[in-house]
Amino acid sequence: MRLSQFMLTCAATWFYSGRTTKAPGTMGSLAAVPVGWAIAVLLGYPALLAGIVIVFVAGIPISHKYSEMIGVHDPGEIVIDEVAGQWLCILVVPLGNGFVDLVWLAAAFVMFRVFDILKPWPIRWIDRRISGGFGIMLDDILAGVFGMIILIGIRYFAGV
Repeated sequence: MRLSQFMLTCAATWFYSGRTTKAPGTMGSLAAVPVGWAIAVLLGYPALLAGIVIVFVAGIPISHKYSEMIGVHDPGEIVIDEVAGQWLCILVVPLGNGFVDLVWLAAAFVMFRVFDILKPWPIRWIDRRISGGFGIMLDDILAGVFGMIILIGIRYFAGV
């Protein structure tokens, strides 16, 4: 494997977390959580938002080129899209409270995975109709937005 292919694979599969044989999207999301948490706690939410934008924009050509390289449209092992969507959910949870962080991070993880797996309308519509790297990235961004809305609601009703 050439260096360029290795780097493309690392990025598309989020450092090979998407190459697992079972539940690659879940593994990619799980691998994204500690990185998103660290960015938010150490650098702040604006840095996490910048990270989301960077991963989304870079993820479009990365996921497109990787899917072309292996000859499969939107293979499960591409999880850079899960990273951006998962980080969106982390963007709205309160962090910096020790053990409570784990509860909120678990809630963010679950909310994103629920919407990414179930793909309610319009997520499923986007997943089926928009192709290429943009389509691969966009449905997970929308799953992240749906997860954010639920988490904001939970925070509101919990008074957090």
